Amino acid sequence: MIPTIETERLILRPITMEDWPDFSALMQSDRAAYMGGPMSKEKAWGAFCHDVALWPLMGHGALMIAERGSGRCLGQVGINHGPLFPEHEIGWLVYPHAEGKGIAFEAAKAFRDWGLKERGLQTLVSYVDPDNIRSCRLAERLGAKLDAQAPRNDPRDLVYRHAVT
Repeated sequence: MIPTIETERLILRPITMEDWPDFSALMQSDRAAYMGGPMSKEKAWGAFCHDVALWPLMGHGALMIAERGSGRCLGQVGINHGPLFPEHEIGWLVYPHAEGKGIAFEAAKAFRDWGLKERGLQTLVSYVDPDNIRSCRLAERLGAKLDAQAPRNDPRDLVYRHAVT
């Protein structure tokens, strides 16, 4: 039920317990400022479990981004929806050692394409804090356009709509 998606450099794979320490450390740090953090360890655990639980509940969720060859975990990409998200949302995070290498772009593009083609979603959005310039630029690089009319939980969020490819 949970796919594994391969790209030229990456393997997007299901979450395992081995992913918890790095995920937890990131979410408890200042680097999680645009992801609802820094979080307590308990809240980070809830986010981690949420990403797994979405798969049987909604038919999508999060995948860890692993480097081909080494298997080193580089971050996460996910499709969220449910009572916390007005629309299907694609989001991403990369660990500090993976930044600036195009990892988030490659992973988000592959997972976006899976969601639209394989899962049959009609549209995807990305909710981005306007101060998160790097995620704004990534959404634009992915071809997403600002949608000022889109519903959002946080009125400050920018909503980037990803085109069906």
